[in-house]
Amino acid sequence: MSTTTVKLIEGKQFIGIDSTKHSVVLSTPDEGIGMKPSDLLLVALAACTAVDVVEILAKKKTPLTSLEITSSGEQDQNPPWTFRKIHLHYKVSGKNLTEKSVAQAIQLSEEKYCSVAATIRATAKITTDFEIIKEANFTDDEQIKK
Repeated sequence: MSTTTVKLIEGKQFIGIDSTKHSVVLSTPDEGIGMKPSDLLLVALAACTAVDVVEILAKKKTPLTSLEITSSGEQDQNPPWTFRKIHLHYKVSGKNLTEKSVAQAIQLSEEKYCSVAATIRATAKITTDFEIIKEANFTDDEQIKK
C-alpha cells in the first residue's frame, strides 16, 4: 500500500509528501506558489509513462538520450471539472530509434504498465503522438565552438 500526506502551509498552499518522503508544493492558481492539483495529475501521467518508455526502449537496446512529454487535458466546464480528454506528445531522441519501437513502447506503457493511465482511463480518453528528434552529429571541435 502506498501512503501520501498533504499538509496545509497557509491560505490555499499545501505540501504533498509521497510514500518515499519526497515533496511537492501545491496551490490554487491565485496563490501562485505551487502546482495546481489537476496539473499534477497530468504530470503524474506523463511521469508514469516516461519511466515505462525509458525502460522499454533500454531493454530493446535503443536507450533514449532525451525525452520530453507535453500533456494537455480537457476538463468539464462545471464542478468537479473531470478530465475527459488527455493528450500526451512525446519528443524522443536516441541512436537507432525507429518509429515502430517508439510506438510500441508508448503503447505498452499506456495499455499494460502505467498505473496512472489505467486509473484515469475510466473517465478520460488518452491519446498520444510522438516525434523522433534526430541527434546532431557534431565533432568535438564543432561542439566546442558552439
